[in-house]
Amino acid sequence: MATVADFVLARVREWGIHRVFGYPGDGINAFLGALDRSAVGPEFVQVRHEEMAAFMACGHAKFTGGVGCCLATSGGGATHLLNGLYDAKLDRQPVLAIVGQQKRVSLGARYQQEIDLVSLYKDVSEFLQVCMEPAQARMLVDRAMKTALTMRGVATIVVPDDVGESEAVVSPPREHGSVYTSVGWSRPRMLPDEAELDRAAAVLNEGSKVAMLVGQGAADAGAEVLEVADRLGAGVAKASVGRAVLPDDLPFVTGPIGLLGSSASDEMMTGCDTLLMVGSSFPYAEWLPEEGQARGVQIDTDGTMIGARYPMEAHLVADAREALKALLPRLERKDDRSWRETVEANVDEWWRVLDRRAHQEFDQVNPESVAWELSGRLPDDTILTCDTGSITNWWARHIKIRDGMDASLAGTLASMGPGTPYAIAAKLAHPGRPVVAFVGDGAFQMNGMAEMITVKRYLDRLSGSPLVFAVFNNQDLNQVTWEQRAMAGDPKFPGSQDIPDVPYAEFARLLGMEGIYCDQQDQVGVAWDRALAAERPVVLEFKVDREVPPIPPHIKTGQAKKAATAVAKGDPEGTGIVMTGMRQKLAEFYEKLPGRG
Repeated sequence: MATVADFVLARVREWGIHRVFGYPGDGINAFLGALDRSAVGPEFVQVRHEEMAAFMACGHAKFTGGVGCCLATSGGGATHLLNGLYDAKLDRQPVLAIVGQQKRVSLGARYQQEIDLVSLYKDVSEFLQVCMEPAQARMLVDRAMKTALTMRGVATIVVPDDVGESEAVVSPPREHGSVYTSVGWSRPRMLPDEAELDRAAAVLNEGSKVAMLVGQGAADAGAEVLEVADRLGAGVAKASVGRAVLPDDLPFVTGPIGLLGSSASDEMMTGCDTLLMVGSSFPYAEWLPEEGQARGVQIDTDGTMIGARYPMEAHLVADAREALKALLPRLERKDDRSWRETVEANVDEWWRVLDRRAHQEFDQVNPESVAWELSGRLPDDTILTCDTGSITNWWARHIKIRDGMDASLAGTLASMGPGTPYAIAAKLAHPGRPVVAFVGDGAFQMNGMAEMITVKRYLDRLSGSPLVFAVFNNQDLNQVTWEQRAMAGDPKFPGSQDIPDVPYAEFARLLGMEGIYCDQQDQVGVAWDRALAAERPVVLEFKVDREVPPIPPHIKTGQAKKAATAVAKGDPEGTGIVMTGMRQKLAEFYEKLPGRG
């Protein structure tokens, strides 16, 4: 007898899902049995925690363009999924979550592991239904998949245990109330309004200093972004989740924006008279032009986000590629290239500043040197992932993305924890491509170390080409430490910020992986060479200096005052952070001296 669980798995396989990330539990026994019986998949990838399953599903979606899928049992398993699902929701990635529930007869009895999953999952899901009858399963799977793809979000199907074990109904009874659905979906073309295109072109043609900001919504429009930028003589900044839209070796690409951004991006936004946002919901107003400084044009498929970050005059609700293609014939080439030349000079200066900062020596390894030394060693088809923390600054600033690379992180949720599961999901989806993850020691202790056991389980699948987890060991929850100083004006609180020193490389070796330890700055490049040449997955541990500050492109007056207050209150690392901060700023001032460049 084929069960509802058998049918659901077969149906999602028809939809192109060949991998399900999850962890077992008796609330999904029907699905575990169905997975075991299936000779054609989907494959079940056993993680160490349901949160990691959801992060992997989101990572799979980001690095394949398809729908990621995760599976969790009732009760605690269902609650564990939520953080990773919110990552998918906020970064607009299509993910299908299949969640177990107690038998229908026990619902409402306050039974063990009974949770009101409809209430719990309501906010995170674009589609959410409980499969109450076997005849529903076909319709629910089809609608869930169509919704996840159309809305670019999370679709959740809750399956009570007894329903999953029931005999499958392939075709519902032909009676009032039944519906008949099919597998299949095609991406629509969202075309811009013609009058709005004319309005946008007028704004852009009249501007003399155009700045572009692109995000992941422009991922398929790289060629068009390049052509528009060339015609307008614009510089291009990139939001964190849009890092791979354009390569960083283009002289007018100013790179990251915001607190972890570049001075070139900051100077461009400060000096522009026109802003063109493409596929980005970058939220930080203090890093965009001042209101009234610049005229605005925005392109986004989500009409609710048009003009929601900066006042816009033209609102193009359309696919980025379609809108830019339609806009190009209306744009006049700017003969005066002085703005572009200014942008390029600022970009060149920024890369020199980073070079100088990366080669400064401190008591322990300079974390900036770790990213800098990796950048030029990366193979062209590398996939890069990153966790949340001070490491995000070095990842965003120092690594030059080139054509053929891909990169992502938890952009909007900014949760700790996704860097490692993203990397595992990317490697499973693209076994021949190199994958490198930047992970802080706090995030690695939180969940990354446990997922090294997942790497051990699938070691044969994850070996053969580089898979490197670069762990920055500074025994400090470093980003929050700096935020305590610069945002709250408080000194570092060791009771919350210090974390144990763990031998991460040795731990990797215990699991049968490669473990490499580096505590000397002149050995950073050698360590990367060893890691990228390894035949097995690698934990590459760098003992880095926690007093190197992630200095923003320009230090706001309020932040400077609060940081000074924190030091004056007796910050335990006050002397060190003042000295390292001064040296970093001096590297920047040096590049501005007459005759430099």
